[in-house]
Amino acid sequence: MTDSNTRQQVLVLYLATSALDTHVVGWANYDGTGQNFHMAGDNDTPPYKNGLDALVDGWRLIQASPLITHVPGNEYRTDYLKYEFFFEKMVSLADSSAETTNE
Repeated sequence: MTDSNTRQQVLVLYLATSALDTHVVGWANYDGTGQNFHMAGDNDTPPYKNGLDALVDGWRLIQASPLITHVPGNEYRTDYLKYEFFFEKMVSLADSSAETTNE
Protein backbone atom coordinates (compact mmCIF):
# COMPACT_ATOMS: atom_id res chain seq x y z
CA MET A 1 0.00 0.00 0.00
CA THR A 2 1.28 3.48 -0.81
CA ASP A 3 0.64 6.71 1.06
CA SER A 4 -1.52 9.48 -0.37
CA ASN A 5 1.54 11.52 -1.44
CA THR A 6 3.04 8.77 -3.62
CA ARG A 7 2.24 8.36 -7.31
CA GLN A 8 3.29 5.95 -10.03
CA GLN A 9 5.17 6.90 -13.17
CA VAL A 10 5.10 4.36 -16.02
CA LEU A 11 7.61 4.06 -18.84
CA VAL A 12 6.90 1.71 -21.75
CA LEU A 13 9.90 0.85 -23.91
CA TYR A 14 9.68 -1.08 -27.17
CA LEU A 15 13.06 -2.67 -27.87
CA ALA A 16 14.60 -4.10 -31.04
CA THR A 17 14.79 -7.60 -29.54
CA SER A 18 13.79 -9.41 -26.34
CA ALA A 19 17.09 -8.47 -24.64
CA LEU A 20 17.04 -5.48 -22.28
CA ASP A 21 20.38 -4.24 -23.62
CA THR A 22 19.13 -3.69 -27.20
CA HIS A 23 18.16 -0.28 -28.54
CA VAL A 24 14.80 1.44 -28.06
CA VAL A 25 12.58 1.65 -31.16
CA GLY A 26 9.53 3.23 -29.50
CA TRP A 27 8.39 4.50 -26.11
CA ALA A 28 5.60 6.05 -24.06
CA ASN A 29 5.62 7.92 -20.72
CA TYR A 30 2.76 8.22 -18.24
CA ASP A 31 3.10 10.42 -15.17
CA GLY A 32 0.69 9.74 -12.32
CA THR A 33 1.82 12.89 -10.51
CA GLY A 34 0.06 15.09 -13.08
CA GLN A 35 3.21 17.22 -13.33
CA ASN A 36 4.30 16.16 -16.83
CA PHE A 37 2.16 15.40 -19.86
CA HIS A 38 3.59 13.44 -22.77
CA MET A 39 2.13 12.80 -26.22
CA ALA A 40 3.18 10.40 -28.94
CA GLY A 41 5.88 12.01 -31.05
CA ASP A 42 6.65 14.82 -28.59
CA ASN A 43 10.34 13.91 -28.60
CA ASP A 44 12.67 12.55 -31.28
CA THR A 45 15.07 11.00 -28.77
CA PRO A 46 14.12 8.05 -26.55
CA PRO A 47 14.43 8.63 -22.80
CA TYR A 48 17.03 5.81 -22.60
CA LYS A 49 19.26 4.04 -25.13
CA ASN A 50 18.03 0.63 -23.91
CA GLY A 51 16.07 -1.05 -21.14
CA LEU A 52 19.15 -1.68 -19.01
CA ASP A 53 19.81 2.07 -18.79
CA ALA A 54 16.29 2.54 -17.39
CA LEU A 55 17.01 -0.06 -14.69
CA VAL A 56 20.27 1.67 -13.79
CA ASP A 57 18.34 4.95 -13.44
CA GLY A 58 15.98 3.41 -10.86
CA TRP A 59 13.03 2.24 -12.98
CA ARG A 60 11.61 -1.13 -11.90
CA LEU A 61 10.72 -3.66 -14.59
CA ILE A 62 7.16 -4.79 -13.96
CA GLN A 63 6.25 -6.59 -17.19
CA ALA A 64 7.88 -7.96 -20.32
CA SER A 65 6.06 -9.25 -23.37
CA PRO A 66 5.91 -13.01 -23.70
CA LEU A 67 8.05 -14.44 -26.47
CA ILE A 68 5.67 -15.78 -29.09
CA THR A 69 6.65 -18.01 -31.97
CA HIS A 70 5.27 -16.54 -35.18
CA VAL A 71 3.85 -18.56 -38.02
CA PRO A 72 6.27 -18.75 -40.97
CA GLY A 73 5.55 -15.91 -43.37
CA ASN A 74 4.55 -13.48 -40.59
CA GLU A 75 8.13 -12.36 -39.84
CA TYR A 76 7.63 -9.18 -41.84
CA ARG A 77 4.27 -8.06 -40.43
CA THR A 78 4.37 -4.55 -39.04
CA ASP A 79 1.11 -4.45 -37.09
CA TYR A 80 2.66 -4.17 -33.60
CA LEU A 81 5.96 -3.92 -31.74
CA LYS A 82 6.49 -7.26 -30.04
CA TYR A 83 9.24 -6.51 -27.50
CA GLU A 84 7.35 -4.33 -25.01
CA PHE A 85 8.67 -3.66 -21.51
CA PHE A 86 6.80 -1.81 -18.74
CA PHE A 87 8.79 0.01 -16.06
CA GLU A 88 7.60 1.95 -13.02
CA LYS A 89 8.88 4.47 -10.52
CA MET A 90 7.06 5.43 -7.36
CA VAL A 91 7.62 9.12 -6.63
CA SER A 92 6.60 11.50 -3.88
CA LEU A 93 4.40 14.37 -4.99
CA ALA A 94 6.77 16.74 -3.14
CA ASP A 95 9.78 15.33 -5.03
CA SER A 96 8.08 15.60 -8.43
CA SER A 97 7.02 19.21 -7.74
CA ALA A 98 10.60 20.14 -6.83
CA GLU A 99 11.91 18.52 -10.03
CA THR A 100 9.36 20.37 -12.16
CA THR A 101 10.18 23.76 -10.66
CA ASN A 102 13.90 23.21 -11.22
CA GLU A 103 13.51 22.63 -14.97
